[in-house]
Amino acid sequence: MTFKRRDFNKLLGAAALAPAFLSTKTQAQETWSLQANVAECCSCEIPCPCNFGLGTNMQCDGNRLIEIYQGSIGEHDLAGIRFVVTFEMGVWSRICVDENMSESQKDAFDAIFPIGFAGFASQARSIDTAAISVDRQDDLIIKFSTPVSTVEMSPVRGRDGGLITVDGLPYNAFYNYVQYQAVVNTHDGPEHNWPHKGTNGFTSRMIAKG
Repeated sequence: MTFKRRDFNKLLGAAALAPAFLSTKTQAQETWSLQANVAECCSCEIPCPCNFGLGTNMQCDGNRLIEIYQGSIGEHDLAGIRFVVTFEMGVWSRICVDENMSESQKDAFDAIFPIGFAGFASQARSIDTAAISVDRQDDLIIKFSTPVSTVEMSPVRGRDGGLITVDGLPYNAFYNYVQYQAVVNTHDGPEHNWPHKGTNGFTSRMIAKG
């Protein structure tokens, strides 16, 4: 399945309007909230310092799956929005929006993405629509893929075989953080490609509003 280009010129232009730069009137009109499940693998060693708010001299390349299960912006219902962000952290991103979303869900994505995900939006080099496959297995292994990215991730086991969890991380995307590692983390894009394994991964819950 190939990517299908959506008309996101207006969306990308709006990406510059991060909440800090919106007028008071605009902010009042764009009241929003969301909760989402997040799964990511990157190229950093475990644990990724970016998630702790720390700098790194290493290049952080990754794929992040975001699945919004609750939320709204204006009259838009955000539940069911699914997309994958492929990125070099702080430098660029490419967005794949699930082609199986309804038109109303795609319209809701257009509304929330430049506001709720302003960092990724402002760095987006492309926003495309394509098939996204997600497989969650009973042993907590998670697999997801787009036409150009593939991730398989497994939980890192701690004491007595339990999950390793981290509380108090400094960003709203990292509630209920569980440590994973990459079994497979690949990307084959027009400008960048990588294969990583044994590197950092995590699942978390994003809770945000504005």
